[in-house]
Amino acid sequence: MNDSRRLKIVVVNSLVAPDGADPAAVEQADRARALRIGLLENGYNILAALPPGDDLEAQIAKLQPDLIIVDEQSDAALKRVVAATANARRPIVCFTEDDDREKMHEAIRAGVSAYVVAGLSAERVKAVLDVAVTRFKVEQELRNELEETRNKLAERKVVERAKGLLMERSQCTEDEAYSKLRRLAMDKNLKLVEVAQRMLDVADLLN
Repeated sequence: MNDSRRLKIVVVNSLVAPDGADPAAVEQADRARALRIGLLENGYNILAALPPGDDLEAQIAKLQPDLIIVDEQSDAALKRVVAATANARRPIVCFTEDDDREKMHEAIRAGVSAYVVAGLSAERVKAVLDVAVTRFKVEQELRNELEETRNKLAERKVVERAKGLLMERSQCTEDEAYSKLRRLAMDKNLKLVEVAQRMLDVADLLN
């Protein structure tokens, strides 16, 4: 998606300051309101603005947003968002006034695409979201490549074990064992690794 303004966004922040709240809470609520107004004025599609409550994970799972913005000082809120996206990753942008480098490092390691300190301004929002989406896409491509490499290595190990089993039981060479596996795969219209795994499974049952 080339334009981040087409994304379905969920904003996690304090919706209103409670009665008798301290100045910091009032300021946070004002920031939250300014962020939502700024997003709407810039044409963004806000699915919902959610308070950082205990049901945050369920709400995110229900709404299925393309991107999540966390404008909240609570570490617990950010952890809930990260947990909610563990099995369905998506860009997460965190606006905060906390410049603690350790927290920043932990947030990025956990999956936050952009961690912006003291940068909540309407002029910067689009640039920040564009960068977050681009970074997320690049990281997702790297994760997919890594997963593909791991799968190939795992499949290779299965095939090698099956070849070794055939060589031992049929007293054949490695090339002959590989050819037998390929013929079986072709005859049964299965992948080589599927035939190899079935052979290993049968051997395990017979042992």
